Amino acid sequence: MTATATRRRPSWARSAGAVLRRPDLWPTAVAVVLRLARPGWWRRPPFLPLPDPDYWAFRAVTAFGAVDAPPDPREVIAYLEWCRAWSDAVGR
Repeated sequence: MTATATRRRPSWARSAGAVLRRPDLWPTAVAVVLRLARPGWWRRPPFLPLPDPDYWAFRAVTAFGAVDAPPDPREVIAYLEWCRAWSDAVGR
């Protein structure tokens, strides 16, 4: 894939690709997705474990400075590594 094509891919796709290249982080990524998912996500369309939109907007602003600021895949990987280390430290 060219650099231009990489820049055009949505941020979530680049972040997902970065996680897919790190099988050691897959269990942590699944745990984080489920932890952030709206309660009862399986009962409402689109039946995906998505975070509450208000919570997601709050996190985007506090982490990246704007609601529509895309997360950098390197930051997603760093966050997952931190979550895994924290979970190991507290014995989960």
